[in-house]
Amino acid sequence: MTKKLSIVLSGLLLSTTAAFSADSIDSAFKEGQVSGSLMGYSKITEKSDTLTTGTVGLNYTTSEYMGLTAKVGFFAGHEVEGTATAFSDKSIMNEANLTYAMDGLSLTAGRQAIDLEWMGDYHEAVVAAITAVPDTTIVLGYSDKKGVAAEDRITAFSKINGTKGAYVADIKYGGISGIEINPYYYSASDVADFYGAKVTYSTDIFGALAHYAASSEDVSTTEDGSLLALEASTGLSGVSLAAGYIKTDKDGGIGSMTSFGDNYSPMDDGSAIGNADAKMVYGTVAYSIAGIDLGAAYAQTKVGSSKDKELNLTAGYAYTDSLTTSLLYVDSDGDITDTTYGSVLVSYSF
Repeated sequence: MTKKLSIVLSGLLLSTTAAFSADSIDSAFKEGQVSGSLMGYSKITEKSDTLTTGTVGLNYTTSEYMGLTAKVGFFAGHEVEGTATAFSDKSIMNEANLTYAMDGLSLTAGRQAIDLEWMGDYHEAVVAAITAVPDTTIVLGYSDKKGVAAEDRITAFSKINGTKGAYVADIKYGGISGIEINPYYYSASDVADFYGAKVTYSTDIFGALAHYAASSEDVSTTEDGSLLALEASTGLSGVSLAAGYIKTDKDGGIGSMTSFGDNYSPMDDGSAIGNADAKMVYGTVAYSIAGIDLGAAYAQTKVGSSKDKELNLTAGYAYTDSLTTSLLYVDSDGDITDTTYGSVLVSYSF
């Protein structure tokens, strides 16, 4: 359940500080940077159904001029094999934004990547990252549309919550040694309000996490949801170990909190924990040997009298800083889910 570094923070702040400061608008465009990716992906299920895709992403970012940076990105894919319509759109302009940055503040408007607790993928949004308060990062945002650009799925941007969109306020405070406190609040009118807090503690050999979230649903037929997550982790002789527990609301499950993207499940499938009155116990282990990153995760989930178990096995190898291969095997079996699949992803970034 360790949270990924927020793309909002890393993208908004680094895009301006790392870029070369141009002395004119013409120079800002001429001295911009091009980046991108090439990916080959294949997934095979237990029924021998195969999805094989090839994707390409291309991004261009201008140099900074008077605090302003512009970025545009395209992502396109082709289904080589497979009956599933993973790519409802074959190509998408997944990024098109303008960032203004000054000391303690960065503001980005347009299509951008967002990776917050309950808001993920690509959004057509306005997002501010404020670092003027010591040891604190405040992210404030409004999203109007959401799209997906990944090796196994491409979807066009579509409206969030009709014409009303969704708002987010996410605060991270790290002024206490080894501790980060992360309260947040989301609001989507006529859908739900989400609120919660995550506290993480870390030392050189031990880590702990406590996370609680709840939703106040606006639709009368939808029960309020909640989620409690606890995790402990350690590292021994190069081996990373973690164990955790997740529980959802007895009546409402997690409510509508996954409507705009999420990062709450430690398992690749993990669909069983989305049910009401679900309780998951899981453990993970990771180890690197001869340049190969190996990982395993196992979870047991109970929903009422029903039980599920899921095994994830992963392996990754970096041939160079740019060229990597990742392998995944998933076996989820029980009263709630029954699926087995494996995948391979070869990725080159530049």
